[in-house]
Amino acid sequence: MRRQHCQITDPKEIARILASTNIGRMATVDAEGYPYITPLNFVFHEGCVYFHCAPKGEKLNNLARDPRVCFEVSIPLAYLEVAFNPERNPCRTHQLYHSVIMRGRARIVPDGELKTAVLNALVAKHEGNRDFPAVTPDSPDNAACCVVEIRPEKMTAKSDLAQNKPTETRRFVAENLVKRGLSGDLDAVRAMGFELEHSEGTGWRLRG
Repeated sequence: MRRQHCQITDPKEIARILASTNIGRMATVDAEGYPYITPLNFVFHEGCVYFHCAPKGEKLNNLARDPRVCFEVSIPLAYLEVAFNPERNPCRTHQLYHSVIMRGRARIVPDGELKTAVLNALVAKHEGNRDFPAVTPDSPDNAACCVVEIRPEKMTAKSDLAQNKPTETRRFVAENLVKRGLSGDLDAVRAMGFELEHSEGTGWRLRG
C-alpha cells in the first residue's frame, strides 16, 4: 500500500467499517473478459461477506465460470474544498474517507442453517437491529432467493483522515468542518480524533 499512514490492519476496525454501510460493489468477470461491477446490499457475517439475489442473473453466470471476485466498500466522509487549506491551493483539495477492498472466491450457499442465519443477519443490519419477524427455513422467500458467500483471501483497508498533516493543519481542517456543518462533516471530525462539545452560537465546537 502506497499510503502507509492510511492503512488499517485492525480486524475490529475493518469489521466496523463494513458494518457502517449497507452498500458494497462486487466485480466479476463477464463472458467476454470484461469486469462487471454490481452494487449489493450486504452483511459481513463471521468473517465473510454475504448478499442475496434472484436465483438467475449475469453475476451468477459470471461466478459459475469463475468464482474469483473483488468486493469493495467506500464511505466518503468530507470533501476538503479550496478554503480548507491555508494557502488556498486548488491542487490540495482532498477527500476524507474509509474504504475496504477484498479479493476472494464466491459460492452459492445451499439451503439450510447458514442460509437462514445470513438472511436474518441481512435483515437485522438493514433494520438497525429492530425487532422483526424472523426468517425461517420454511419461509417461502427463503427457498426462492439465492444467498452468495464471498470468502476473503486478501483484504486491505484505508482511512484517509489527514493523518500525515501537521497538528495545526489538522485542527484548521477540523474547525472548518465544524463551521461548514454539511452531512458527514461532524463524523469526519470525530473520526479524525477530535472531541466535540455543544456551543450555543454554532451548535458544535472543538473541545479544548
